[in-house]
Amino acid sequence: MIVELSDTTTNEINKKIISLREEGGALTLGRVLTLVIAVENEATLEGAVEAATFASREHPCRVIVALPGERDAAAPRLDAELRVGRDAGAGEVVVLRLHGELAEHADSVVLPFLLPDTPVVAWWPTLAPDVPAQDPLGKLALRRITDATRAADPLAAIKGRLPGYSSGDTDISWSRITYWRALLASAIDEPPREPIESALVSGLQAEPALDILAGWLASRIDGPVTRAVGTLKVELHRAGETVTLSRPQEGRTATLSRTSRPVALVPLARRDTPECLAEELRRLDADEIYHEALAGIDKVVYR
Repeated sequence: MIVELSDTTTNEINKKIISLREEGGALTLGRVLTLVIAVENEATLEGAVEAATFASREHPCRVIVALPGERDAAAPRLDAELRVGRDAGAGEVVVLRLHGELAEHADSVVLPFLLPDTPVVAWWPTLAPDVPAQDPLGKLALRRITDATRAADPLAAIKGRLPGYSSGDTDISWSRITYWRALLASAIDEPPREPIESALVSGLQAEPALDILAGWLASRIDGPVTRAVGTLKVELHRAGETVTLSRPQEGRTATLSRTSRPVALVPLARRDTPECLAEELRRLDADEIYHEALAGIDKVVYR
């Protein structure tokens, strides 16, 4: 069910939310967090809501979307769209369209809709502030999620996460490489367990997940880490062998090869945004490994 409220107030919106929940018999629904999404325009709205709805099935939550409307409107106006039931996953979605001066005060409009005694997570699906923790919406949140993949310059975006980093920050590109990191860590944990002397990370130029993967490797090994543009693969070199994990760019199965050992095929499809968002919502504490990977990008050699 989708209900639209035009030229309304936060009080009227809250009353309508309660009414809809009572009518739908979901009054006792337990929600574990509030997810606040800052979208830039209507074009990015549905994709963000779809990802949040998917994630809410694992993490029941209230989703609040702050969307700038007509910034040059003569008078401030608040329009709302309420989604419940099948249109909202395991919770409810509140889309707030902020017109006029309200567009500059999204935090004040969002505040009345935060669930009491539950953590708040902020997510910027596209354009993110330089310092998320200092953004008005970011100040409301315990956890702040960005996505360098959607930036105009993905490499500059992921590199820019370090100077603006605060405890609780993370990026969707980091969760995109969770399975890559797990497979590589498992492969080098087998004999001969020699130290990694150098590494190569190759793939699309505009894929920040590979840059932060290279940064993670640079933060973990003493040798040089190179980031190249080309076939999608990671090579780890040590004295006794070379470990290579590769996959066709649009493929779903990767090849794991090691010197003098049989080649293994492993499932490794590219993770989409809803799946990554659901993973990021599983933890609300600081991700120190992510921070170290950001710092490691400065050690990576680009060619």
